[in-house]
Amino acid sequence: MSPDERFLCEAIELARANVAAGGRPFGAVVVRDGRVIASGVNQIHQTHDPTAHAELSAIRAAGQALGSPNLAGCVVYASGHPCPMCLAAMRLAGVDEVAYAYSQEDGAPYGLSTAALYAELAKPFADQAMKIRYAPTRPAGPDLYAAWKARQIPQA
Repeated sequence: MSPDERFLCEAIELARANVAAGGRPFGAVVVRDGRVIASGVNQIHQTHDPTAHAELSAIRAAGQALGSPNLAGCVVYASGHPCPMCLAAMRLAGVDEVAYAYSQEDGAPYGLSTAALYAELAKPFADQAMKIRYAPTRPAGPDLYAAWKARQIPQA
C-alpha cells in the first residue's frame, strides 16, 4: 500500500468511526515527513459550529501540535472532496498538498457535494446569492492595519 493509500484509508476510518458515533462521514489527517501530526472529524452537528469540518479540525490541531499556524511541508488527506472553506484554510495555512478519496460526484447522491457552492463562489460578488459589499469605515483613532504593522517584530 502506498503512503497516499495508507493515509487516505486512515482518514476514511476516522470518517467511518464518526458515522458510527452519529456524525457526518468526513475525516482528515495532516501528515508531515511521513508521520501523522493531527487528525479530525466533522463535528458540525455535535458542536453546532458550521466550521467544524474534519479538515479544519485537523489543521487546527496541526497548528497546535507544531506551535505554528504555518503548515508548510504538510499534506492533508481527507475522506471527501474539501469544501471551499476548508480548501481556503489549507491554502492560508501553507499546506503543500491535499489528497481526497471521495469526489464531488461520489457524494452528490447523498447530498454531500459542495460543487454548487464552488460554482456560486466563482461568480463575481454582485452575482452571488449572498449580499457582499464594501463599506469603508474609519473611526477616529489609529489606522487599524498601520497599528498592527507597527507592533510586528521583524523576523530575522
